[in-house]
Amino acid sequence: MMTSPAPMPQLDVAEQLLTLLGSTTTEPRTDPQLEALTLAVAADLPVLLWGEPGIGKTAALTQLAETLDLPLTTVIASVHEPSDFSGLPVIGDDPAVQGVPMAPPDWAVRLVRAGRGLLFLDELSTAPPAVQAALLRLVLERRVGALRLPPGVRIVAAANPRSSAADGWELSAPLANRFVHLRWTHEHEVVVRGFGGTWPRAVLPALDPDALPEAVAFARRAVCTLLTVRPELVHRLPDGETRRGGPWPSPRSWEMTLRLIAFATAAGSSREVLSMLVRGTVGDGPGLELMASAERMDLPDPELLLADPAAVELPHRGDLRQAVLDGVVAAVRKRPTQQRWDAAWQVLALALETGAPDLVVVPANTLASLRQDGWTVPTIVDRLAGTVQLAQRADRLAAATAKEAAGVGR
Repeated sequence: MMTSPAPMPQLDVAEQLLTLLGSTTTEPRTDPQLEALTLAVAADLPVLLWGEPGIGKTAALTQLAETLDLPLTTVIASVHEPSDFSGLPVIGDDPAVQGVPMAPPDWAVRLVRAGRGLLFLDELSTAPPAVQAALLRLVLERRVGALRLPPGVRIVAAANPRSSAADGWELSAPLANRFVHLRWTHEHEVVVRGFGGTWPRAVLPALDPDALPEAVAFARRAVCTLLTVRPELVHRLPDGETRRGGPWPSPRSWEMTLRLIAFATAAGSSREVLSMLVRGTVGDGPGLELMASAERMDLPDPELLLADPAAVELPHRGDLRQAVLDGVVAAVRKRPTQQRWDAAWQVLALALETGAPDLVVVPANTLASLRQDGWTVPTIVDRLAGTVQLAQRADRLAAATAKEAAGVGR
């Protein structure tokens, strides 16, 4: 008589079920915030992820460590004492001769032994001011007591906004200025697909070796060009404790910005990713100014356009195209001649043929006002005149419609 096998213990069955639930795969997917994070990690800059509780910051860091094959060490900043980061004094045989060394904690020793790793400082916004002060040297100099973390260790922190943090504190200005601040949000499609078993994969940016010198030159030029005309942005401590706990411009954060621009340029990252990184380092205002200034650095020289209008290649983006046309007209105003005036009309004609007609209206009116006595009007102006008049008529109609709508609203 055969006996039936003994039933599997329920906890073993539960373990199997948990294993199945935890079995997920990853896939390459365009994710700007994940790309910004990996770029900052590759650039060896401390990153601080800001997000509401349960948004997936810890899960993202765990997956990043697995993808980069880095051992993950998590330290909950809020449950540690300042001495856990500055080191505990250990009295030796002869303190008067040998001094009193500062012993590092076990997690720092493990990182040094491994030679590489991802140090995750969680719950940073619930760490009291004394702990934040002790973290300054760790984040900037990578020192814990008398121990120096190896170059292969990267630092990423996470924090909740004070409004949603348990007994939260504002980040001190010196500590905040040492981080690249990234807002961490969830994307509905990514979350749903992840629950289905497939999450996006974090991938280190592919840096083009041939593009490195040019990337460094571009980054230096971008930062120096802006700070030359906006010297007040070199160091501007924000008003208010809350704003000081975020990104703000200082020589330290501009140096971080320069590094991030070089990495993003060498990796061919999108404008969205670069904007996240720049604004997360020096703040929204200075960051947006830098982005606008950098884009205009690559615009064609108005003098070259006037010298050879037939070889003009105008930008596709409307705001950049408008800037080029305005620059051409400004160059003619600065040094007006019949030849330069005619060449400017050729540039405007090309803009009319290859882009939105409304972008030509203001430059054409301004250019027409620069005509001097004795200058002949090129035939190409006839084509532009109809467009300008039509656009002006449309503007007047739109203004009249808006005024009528406002009257009806009252």
